[in-house]
Amino acid sequence: MGAPVGFAEDTVRLAAALRPALATRGVPESIYVDNGSAFVDSWLLRAAGIDVVKIPPRAPRANAYAERWVGTVRSECLDWTLIWNQQQLRRVLTEYLRHYNRARPHRSLNLQPPNPADPAGRLTLVDSSSTVERPVRRVDVLGGLIHEYQRAA
Repeated sequence: MGAPVGFAEDTVRLAAALRPALATRGVPESIYVDNGSAFVDSWLLRAAGIDVVKIPPRAPRANAYAERWVGTVRSECLDWTLIWNQQQLRRVLTEYLRHYNRARPHRSLNLQPPNPADPAGRLTLVDSSSTVERPVRRVDVLGGLIHEYQRAA
């Protein structure tokens, strides 16, 4: 009801969602979009000087990075979590993003996280023949859904 006349409800939501992202990250040259109803009124993006590139229908490989991310976050996190509201969803995704970027090993990066919490501390395999025994401590993420392991100090 609070939307201006002539605006689709999804367009108003899209504008509200993009405002903080554009303020912190700047205006991108282009945005890849599917054929969802939020992008029917893509004039909003074009008015901001953003080129709108439509992904062909039923072509998941056209946006493979986004599809991979959605599949990963769903299988590792959201499929195992009961989300009650938008605030909880933001909290869960924020914590998962921290884990994904700072602690989770990535095969494409030689089993290193993209942005490690400790830049000097690379992830290493534990050598069973090592004479130095330091305890390993488990850190629960998302209430124990995900576990991170660290050497105790």
